[in-house]
Amino acid sequence: MTIPRNARTLLFVAGFFALAGCGDANTGQGPAQQAGKAVDRAAEKTGEVLKEGAQKTGEAVQKAGEKIQDATTK
Repeated sequence: MTIPRNARTLLFVAGFFALAGCGDANTGQGPAQQAGKAVDRAAEKTGEVLKEGAQKTGEAVQKAGEKIQDATTK
């Protein structure tokens, strides 16, 4: 499949501006800044999930330890 010349030119120009960092005029941010913020948000969410998982694991281990202690003292 061949892409018409005017479409290739348009894609080239759009790619050039994307790489040059011309971003969203509404936010004043370039694509790299937007991607960086998205990565930061994903990392924060991942950290929250890991923190919750560690807390639940800690609680389960504590409960198991209490049950073992109760069983050995009886």
